[in-house]
Amino acid sequence: MATTPLQGKWLLALDGCDLPEKALIGGKAWSIAHMLRQGLPVPPAFVITTEACAAYLETGELPAGLDDELQAAMQWLEGQTGRTYGRGNAPLLVSVRSGAPISMPGMMDTVLNLGINAETMQAFAAESGDDRFARDTYRRFHELYGEIVLKVPVPKLSDDQELSEWRARIEKAAGEAVPDAPIEQLKATIEAVFRSWTSRRAKRYRKHHDIPDSLGTAVTVQAMVFGNLDQNSGTGVLFSRNPLTGEPVPYGEYLRCAQGEDVVSGKYTPEHLDDMKVAVPDAYKALIDAAQILESANREVQDIEFTVQHGKLYLLQSRTAKRSPAAAVRIAVDMYREGHIDIEDAIRRVNPDQVHSILSPRLGEGASAGATVLASGLGVSHGIGVGTVVSDADEAERRAHTGEDVVLATATTSPDDVHGMLVARAVITEQGGSTSHAAVVGRALGLPSVVGCGVGAVTALHGQLVTVDGEHGKIYSGALEVVRPQETEDDRLAELLSWARKHSPLIVYRPDEAPQDTLDLESNDDAADPANLPALIKGARGARGGAIASEAGVKAALQAGLEYIVAEPTLPALLAAIHAGGTTESIPSTEND
Repeated sequence: MATTPLQGKWLLALDGCDLPEKALIGGKAWSIAHMLRQGLPVPPAFVITTEACAAYLETGELPAGLDDELQAAMQWLEGQTGRTYGRGNAPLLVSVRSGAPISMPGMMDTVLNLGINAETMQAFAAESGDDRFARDTYRRFHELYGEIVLKVPVPKLSDDQELSEWRARIEKAAGEAVPDAPIEQLKATIEAVFRSWTSRRAKRYRKHHDIPDSLGTAVTVQAMVFGNLDQNSGTGVLFSRNPLTGEPVPYGEYLRCAQGEDVVSGKYTPEHLDDMKVAVPDAYKALIDAAQILESANREVQDIEFTVQHGKLYLLQSRTAKRSPAAAVRIAVDMYREGHIDIEDAIRRVNPDQVHSILSPRLGEGASAGATVLASGLGVSHGIGVGTVVSDADEAERRAHTGEDVVLATATTSPDDVHGMLVARAVITEQGGSTSHAAVVGRALGLPSVVGCGVGAVTALHGQLVTVDGEHGKIYSGALEVVRPQETEDDRLAELLSWARKHSPLIVYRPDEAPQDTLDLESNDDAADPANLPALIKGARGARGGAIASEAGVKAALQAGLEYIVAEPTLPALLAAIHAGGTTESIPSTEND
């Protein structure tokens, strides 16, 4: 195996020897290097840096010198794998994946199986002894290349259709050819991934999560391993703890004879991890062991993408897991109790929005008794959402902006639907499982979500007023009665509250505890705008009402030197004060893309 170091101006090898900054190589590449340092099985890879992305976005062209560096990098990758890129009897195929310094799951683009053409397809068929596998790999590349690089709808390939005829239809729609030359496939795909940083969905996601546009994305080029090889192969996603409930047990899904995009796309309903344990027991054990190693090393719950090729496990990525608000609280408190993190770190891992979500309305006792269940599926993000069902993200955005409560219901969600998810009260999909796009993004947004409701469910629901129970996976007709939980009802939430009271730079009273000299902003219309608060609260000791309990209001209270504010519930305001006060700023993030 070749061991010659690889590093140029625009790219570098991921060999585990060094761990460059995420700002340079992105979270995905950083996780590959980190996993290699832990001695875990990872396919060889190199990364094109965010500096190359910045140069491309400035000029619209790949930077000078990158061509030569790519040639050298592919030779290095050939040496690492013992295969040859896009040629020979043992062809090397690669994946090209985005990787921002801050996690943006599902927002940017990935293309798999680069290096496949008519010649290498025949070589794969001969090497594997399986024409189906070779044809399937060819199809997968052309589908992703057509959709992501050429930006055209790709027709479905029927079992008896000639590949040349199918490919010609893609090229006709695009007005250009899919290149046979592997290096041209690679360069065109790298450019497409760089461009995805400026896509509408990525911009909206960054705006919603306050992620700077200036970061850019790195591009990871990695040797392919094939979950679609045979029935002893597959792909999946594992969480080291349950991201829905926070329970300290592995949680995930596995799809046999498939590649990673099949799982995250939501187009297929995968099997439970228990099925993987039966199908490929050695790979399953290696996966569970790897999850424990990575959680311990990162002191965080891990979201691990993996592939099994003919019974052997390969890890593709590990990142800090997105989780439901309820899971965020349980995991933070449990990891403190287990000795993995300190109180300050536990507080940092829960934000005010998550607590607001936990304390948001739930179905009242007996509210669902006798209610009509219109559809049911897998509850993947807790909470209750009430609204009128719409089946298009653009329509959801339009109607929500007029003040209407909407529920977005689609066959499956993709990154192009994120703007609709951001304004919806809940999300419903016909397809997908607990690691589908709808599930992952729904949990990240604290959005009640039910997936896998079955074909036809969306059409039947369109236009109806519904109540979505994201915990139990039920969609009820009409608006059911809801109740609001209290922050002292849950022992972990109560413990977090006690910590926050001790660490907050601002006292937060409940309404029945408010001192008599509290400045009352309730009747002041100007107080609804946080921008007006500094002038309104100047000289006060404490305040209540208006926007004072919002994150912006808490920051204004701190800047004005207030001793206290009044809020109900108190925990979100306490957390906002701690975060705004910088109490936990020195604690490093472990989040990867």
